[in-house]
Amino acid sequence: MQKRETVTLGGGCFWCVEAVYQELKGVLAVEPGYSGGDVKAPSYREVCTGATGHAEVVQITFDPSVLSLKELLEVFFAVHDPTTPNRQGADAGSQYRSVIFYRDAAQKETAEEVMREVAAEKLYPAPLVTQLTPFRAFYKAEEYHQDYYRRNGDQPYCQLVISPKLAKFRKKFADKLKPSP
Repeated sequence: MQKRETVTLGGGCFWCVEAVYQELKGVLAVEPGYSGGDVKAPSYREVCTGATGHAEVVQITFDPSVLSLKELLEVFFAVHDPTTPNRQGADAGSQYRSVIFYRDAAQKETAEEVMREVAAEKLYPAPLVTQLTPFRAFYKAEEYHQDYYRRNGDQPYCQLVISPKLAKFRKKFADKLKPSP
């Protein structure tokens, strides 16, 4: 029987983060959505105002016997800038913050360990601002946000922002990629 674990991560635009994690061995599902706010079942339009307190996130279900949470988080810190509060590239606002929503003490400990390692390696010129927050709720984003890059790869945003991020990710983590179809 396949093992399953779930973690919820915010690293800027959920289209970018979703596209990366869909390609990792051991990832069983990736769902864009919203977490960390005070409004139940917010819409994309509401989240974009910044008034709901939600972050754009991906909820990742993975098999920890294939891909550990530590490895998953190492990818997370390599594919976004965890030093810019409420911003990723041109995307600005609290909905684009760097955040890890942990589900239990073990996830929290692993996240703290990876964050210490990233800080010690001085991978970034500024300190990490990634929030480490207990998971409360996840609200799946509207259907048109699901599998966005695969369905809209020719769109300008995808070509200018997501494609270069994916190329960098594929090069750095080639040994962790699912086989090409």
